Amino acid sequence: MRRRSLRVFGRAHGGTAAIEFAIVAPAFLMLLFGTVEFGRLLWTQQALQETAIAGARCMAILQTGCTAGGRYYSSANTTTFIQQVASQWGVTIPTAGITLTPNATCGGTTGFSQVTLSSTFNTAVPQVVLLAAGGTSLSATACFPNNS
Repeated sequence: MRRRSLRVFGRAHGGTAAIEFAIVAPAFLMLLFGTVEFGRLLWTQQALQETAIAGARCMAILQTGCTAGGRYYSSANTTTFIQQVASQWGVTIPTAGITLTPNATCGGTTGFSQVTLSSTFNTAVPQVVLLAAGGTSLSATACFPNNS
C-alpha cells in the first residue's frame, strides 16, 4: 500500500508550475526592476548634464533668465533658471548642489562660465535594488565661453 502511494505521488504534476514560478520569479523580478532603475539612473545623469550645459550657456551669453536688469550676471537668477530647467526634466537639484563659476578655466583656457551640478539619485524600489538603496551621487559639469 505504501508503494502504491509513492508511485502516485511520483507521477503527480499538479503544483510543478507553481513551484517553478516561485523559484524563478524573484530572480526575474530583480533583473527587471534592476534594469528599469539602471535606465532611470542613466536618464537622470543625462538630464543633469543637459541642465549644466543650459546653465553654463545662460551664464555665458547673459541670457534673459540669468541676468539682473538684462545686462549683468546674477547668481540668484542663474540658480533659479537651472532649477527650472532641471524640473522640466523631472529632476530636483538643491541650491547647495549648484556651483557657479562665471570666470573659470576649462581645458586650460580662461574666460569660461562653468556650472557644476550634484544630486542624489534615489531608487523607487530600494528593497529590490540594493546597490542604489542609500542613494547614488551624480554630478555634471559644463563650460561655455563667455560672451565678451
